[in-house]
Amino acid sequence: MKKYALITGASGGIGRAVAQTLAEQGYHLYLHYHLNKGSIDSLMADLSGRFGGEYVPIQADLGRACGYKDILPKIFGLDAIVHCGGTSVYGLFQDLTDEEAGRLFNIHTLNPILLTKALLPKLLAKKSGNIVFISSIWGETGAACEAVYSAAKGAQISFVKALSKELAPSGIRVNAIAPGAVETAMLNQFTNTELADIASEIPMGRLGRPDEIANGVVFLVSDLSSYITGQVLSINGGWYT
Repeated sequence: MKKYALITGASGGIGRAVAQTLAEQGYHLYLHYHLNKGSIDSLMADLSGRFGGEYVPIQADLGRACGYKDILPKIFGLDAIVHCGGTSVYGLFQDLTDEEAGRLFNIHTLNPILLTKALLPKLLAKKSGNIVFISSIWGETGAACEAVYSAAKGAQISFVKALSKELAPSGIRVNAIAPGAVETAMLNQFTNTELADIASEIPMGRLGRPDEIANGVVFLVSDLSSYITGQVLSINGGWYT
């Protein structure tokens, strides 16, 4: 039986790794992106060459209010939703603009929540399915100079915990992954020296890799985690426990 998964933010480092890992598991994929069409084109070529599944690109701006609606007409069969879309604004809280704050909450919280609501009937009809949010270590403990990002990621975790209780009787599991510092473009704003300082604070002594986050996703959507819902899987090298 064919399995379909929607991955938001599939053009990013973690989203791309999730796509590759799920495709390897036999999933057919809806690959959402905003601006980086080149990344999606190369990802689709890679997946088609290696796995031969069905891979559908979907463009939508989730930083815009109700941007999730542009995704809905492209989704048919569905077994899993993996919310990977994300961006951050690093700086003092008082310097954050209203527009930046709005986009952060649209991207991380409001659009993913409303997208989940709109697609939920497809999972309810099957009495099965998985929803996974890629949250953040900062959603668990908070980060200076990323106050609103931390708030949005914390909201994701609260939503996961609440929705999981509501959907458990219907056979749908809802979980989150909270990565620490991961080698993706989101860290490009830091110098090599700053990244080395971050790595030195992590008990495992290094940054995470996107594939390590993707492996967590595969576990959470598989039968190996069939009795796990409402949980936050912290993949952070021991940085926050």
